[in-house]
Amino acid sequence: MSGKVIIFSAPSGSGKSTVVNHLLGLHPEFEFSVSATSRAPRGTEQDGVEYHFLTPEQFRQKIAEDAFVEFEEVYHDKFYGTLKSEVERIWSKGHVIIFDVDVKGGYNLKKYFGEQALSVLIKAPSIEVLRERLIARNTDTPEAIEERVSKAESELEFAEGRFDYTLVNDVLDVTFAESEKMVDAFLAQ
Repeated sequence: MSGKVIIFSAPSGSGKSTVVNHLLGLHPEFEFSVSATSRAPRGTEQDGVEYHFLTPEQFRQKIAEDAFVEFEEVYHDKFYGTLKSEVERIWSKGHVIIFDVDVKGGYNLKKYFGEQALSVLIKAPSIEVLRERLIARNTDTPEAIEERVSKAESELEFAEGRFDYTLVNDVLDVTFAESEKMVDAFLAQ
């Protein structure tokens, strides 16, 4: 396998999907890596578009088959991972892979791909802003939001010093401009 990889990681609600979608709109040579998950679809999510939806049993079977570049059990029976077949599919087209993954997944992808990868951590200006963003999404129960906030605190502690760059997503246009500069510099290497 050869090619370039761009990894955006963040706790839930930090804005990584917004940044990734912005960059996908600017770069036709980028292709989004669709992660696998064992969680249920939310809202209008479709299999093979937002995620490859698997049951926990199917996910464990793929782990046993060594089908993942990386994976993690984020919550009990809630697995997320990157299928090797997804990486091969995108690189076979000559495209740059762009990842939108959680913090540990991003760290593991960077370890796996090394210098072929640019890893960027996106974080909200504060935990309180993050909580407000999660509430505004209106996709989770209050209990799930507090679980995500607690996880975000530990993810940010884990992430310290483990990514190529850290972006604080406070003003979206500034975040877009900074992410474009990072990506352009990486692609020029």
